[in-house]
Amino acid sequence: MTTLDAGDAQHALELAGIVAFALSGATLAIRKGFDAVGIVLLALLTALGGGVIRDLLIGATPPAAFRELELLVLPVVAALVAMVAHPVINRLFRVVLLLDAAGLALFSVTGTLIAAEAGIDPVQAAVLGIVTCVGGGVLRDVVARETPVLVRADSDLYAVPAALGAGLVSALEQAGAYTPTAGLLAASAVFLLRVAAMAFDWRAPVARRPRRAAER
Repeated sequence: MTTLDAGDAQHALELAGIVAFALSGATLAIRKGFDAVGIVLLALLTALGGGVIRDLLIGATPPAAFRELELLVLPVVAALVAMVAHPVINRLFRVVLLLDAAGLALFSVTGTLIAAEAGIDPVQAAVLGIVTCVGGGVLRDVVARETPVLVRADSDLYAVPAALGAGLVSALEQAGAYTPTAGLLAASAVFLLRVAAMAFDWRAPVARRPRRAAER
């Protein structure tokens, strides 16, 4: 497969992740009773926030979201679609969670690749891949006045699947073994792990607190 094909596949994954996260953010805004401006804002923050943070950290300025028009247009279109289709989506709350899982999976691949292509070392590239995954979700939850899913003790595994996917992609890229097919498989693994965590209530371990503190 040629380099152009690989670049096209990576770009397609990035766009799919943006749409998935934008729909997730817009749907949450609708459920919270936000107006049209709030819905579009939450879609943009969720879809682009992690990527903007990553680009600023690797010195890619201005961030891609402000250089490529389609990256700004897609979340807005997704927000408008969510506004029209929200009666259906609201009856299917799991759809929102699946969209968020899809965005998490796709960005764990593309965020890591972009960092690696910028010359970042493998471990740091994986960390930036995780930032790409969770950054927008944290901004979404803060603006929506909710405790971010990333840090909630009662939340199913969220950052862990992203970390595994980003670590795998970074390792493959470092070894020169990364291919678009490998990227799709890694994204699929992250998605399935996140869905399994939601289905079986898998959670990250928490620190054991003293009994008196736990009773307060």
